[in-house]
Amino acid sequence: MTIDSRQVAAGMLEAVPFARTLGVEFVEVAPEADGGVRAVVRLPDSPATHNHVGGPHAGAMFALGETASGAVVLAAFGQLLDRAVPLAVRAEIAYGKVAMGPVLATARLGRPAPEVVAELEAGRRPEFPVDVEIATEDGTPTSAMTVVWTLRPHR
Repeated sequence: MTIDSRQVAAGMLEAVPFARTLGVEFVEVAPEADGGVRAVVRLPDSPATHNHVGGPHAGAMFALGETASGAVVLAAFGQLLDRAVPLAVRAEIAYGKVAMGPVLATARLGRPAPEVVAELEAGRRPEFPVDVEIATEDGTPTSAMTVVWTLRPHR
């Protein structure tokens, strides 16, 4: 699988204006050795996104994680956009440690893409998780998130 990370980043920023509002930066979108996809997205340190203790607001971190998960979905299933629309179904996040400074969200596809595509081609509406770790730039984990996505066939 080849992935044009610049195209994924541009597509995400075009389709999701809120990501531009937060100032997220796409660090990497790449295939993994196991056939999966990984995306790394950065939230710069900005007073506009701070909470009451000076770190990134929980909502900004959630949006960062969801944006990283969306980049994985676009990279893995962008070739299906003429047949289905990707939609987040539900998400869960655990805030484990206060983050300070810029943070990175690293997202990975939680099911093999061919399984998901096979379900869609069989006429079903597949659901699949994207797991996200949010950490400080020095690699200290601060949050963990799972976003469950679906591919809803066009009617």
